[in-house]
Amino acid sequence: MQKKLRLRNRAEFTRVYRHGKSFANRQLVLYWFHKRDVDQFRMGVSVSKKVGNAVVRNRIRRLMKEIVRHHADEIADHVDLVFIIRKGAVDMDYKELEKSVLHVLRKSLLLKRKGRQDRPGETSK
Repeated sequence: MQKKLRLRNRAEFTRVYRHGKSFANRQLVLYWFHKRDVDQFRMGVSVSKKVGNAVVRNRIRRLMKEIVRHHADEIADHVDLVFIIRKGAVDMDYKELEKSVLHVLRKSLLLKRKGRQDRPGETSK
């Protein structure tokens, strides 16, 4: 994942938590916040120590970044995303985790529609 597409410091994460919206399933929670001054989306991943040791946390973080990298062209622009990983995601393989990530993005209306450039959070009539 490119450096410019990452949320790096605590203030950026806090802004998304406080002012953004959220959607969750059993494996993860997605917080998002519309930010017009960024060209693409930016992403951060948060994994608690309750989920596992450092090896487990870093593995799940790498998987999440790879899934988002593969679907970067489908994710809406001008938005900050924060994924919070729950314990249920640790035992999942790549395909199951990918399905879960796409589920929360779809439910949050943050996936671009094919052939159209809808703004995030809006539905078509």
